Amino acid sequence: MKKKLVALLTATAMSVMALTGCGDAAAEPAAQATEAAEAAAETEAAQTEAAQTEAASDIKVGVIYIGDENEGYTAAHMAGIEAMKAALGLSDDQVIAKTNIGEDENCYDAAVDLADQGCKIVFANSFGHEDYLLRAAAEYPDVQFAHATGYQATSSGLSNMHNYFTAVYESRYVSGVVAGLKLNEMIESGKITADAAKVGYVGAYPYAEVISGFTSFFLGVRSIVPTATMEVQYTSSWADMTAENEVATALIADGCVLISQHADTTGAPTACEAAGVPCVGYNVDMTSVAPTCALTSASINWGPYYTYAVQSVMNGESFDTDWCRGYEEDADKITPLNDAAIAEGTAEKVAEVEAAIKDGSLHVFDTTTFTVAGKSLEDAIADGTVDASYASYVSDGYFHESELASAPAFALIIDGITELTE
Repeated sequence: MKKKLVALLTATAMSVMALTGCGDAAAEPAAQATEAAEAAAETEAAQTEAAQTEAASDIKVGVIYIGDENEGYTAAHMAGIEAMKAALGLSDDQVIAKTNIGEDENCYDAAVDLADQGCKIVFANSFGHEDYLLRAAAEYPDVQFAHATGYQATSSGLSNMHNYFTAVYESRYVSGVVAGLKLNEMIESGKITADAAKVGYVGAYPYAEVISGFTSFFLGVRSIVPTATMEVQYTSSWADMTAENEVATALIADGCVLISQHADTTGAPTACEAAGVPCVGYNVDMTSVAPTCALTSASINWGPYYTYAVQSVMNGESFDTDWCRGYEEDADKITPLNDAAIAEGTAEKVAEVEAAIKDGSLHVFDTTTFTVAGKSLEDAIADGTVDASYASYVSDGYFHESELASAPAFALIIDGITELTE
């Protein structure tokens, strides 16, 4: 910066001296001044780029995964980390990953080990990891800790603790539209009646994250087939292939003609393929196990967040305590549509719905599209049917999911959905 200032002062002095003369003599010094300023700017830019390159070569990133590459949810996070590495120029040895880390003391041990290995930022990707990450964050104030799907970063008072998620309810809704179009095709062909448009949903746990997800999926279905209903059963595990297969099989036996899921394996799509029942997956493309029945999967692109967070650490900048983005920033998506299974016109309808979500003309939790105990959400809050805390999320005719905090908050069972908890 000193060199730049000297260059500019010298050039300015030369220009003033020239201007005391006459004729065109001022032109040459003025040009020299411009060239000097440009050269100084180029030098500063080169120095900044060199500093960033040095930072990229020094940083270490730690990641704690609930599963591994064989489990869809973790596979999606791994893809996001790879995208971050490519975007920021990090090498493989700058990312230290720990896979199959349970929601227990092992998570704390993993976080501490990563911090001790010199990681400047540590990510953990499962809901039950949060308490253990909070403990580590309190002990390592110079390390940034970021937790997916959690909610305690803001209230913790720790400046180095962060929560992140995406507006996955948007891609859930879009995948529901795909499912609704398939149901409509089945109705029009006479395969089922409109009253028999019953959807089954394989859920992991009765948490807000899962409930918000299956509600947005159902609202997408109902935007196409208003008579549709849905039955939800839980596996009590994020990733249990056998349980997911069994629950999907039970739902089909109970009259469900299409299956979706918030569970992380291929168990449900495998059961659907065996039964010839169309299905919508989660995280990854399920056509490898359900080539004739998988329609698409609601998915998340974690790359934008991982790039943003690591870049912030490299630059020495603070970053969001709570981060949530969706379609507008390419953080959400559905996997490629399976032409062997989808209804005609699906691609065109998906493009229309995605565009409406991006421009804000469509809100997934539009309160005119559902009721709770026979009432609008606004009326249910007003008369005490729904907890008053929901009021802070409702305005302008819709529930503002993941806007007050990154973690999903919608945990109501709306009319048309039956939740089986046993």
